[in-house]
Amino acid sequence: MVTMSWQVEIDEHTCIGSGMCAALLPEVFVLDGAVAHPATPTVEADETVLDAADSCPAMAITVTDGGREIGPRP
Repeated sequence: MVTMSWQVEIDEHTCIGSGMCAALLPEVFVLDGAVAHPATPTVEADETVLDAADSCPAMAITVTDGGREIGPRP
């Protein structure tokens, strides 16, 4: 069985530390002081990760799959 994984990045210069991502997926996103960070740069493919990227008020989260940007969604 092949497990799909995605890359998650947070632009620390754009992040406003709202904590919405960490509230939605605390196992993936960690609020560290004024900004959030991914707990690990690679995560299992999960629609909720895209939901977190979509819900970021600063649009600071980028999700890529094999180098192709898939989140946030338009």
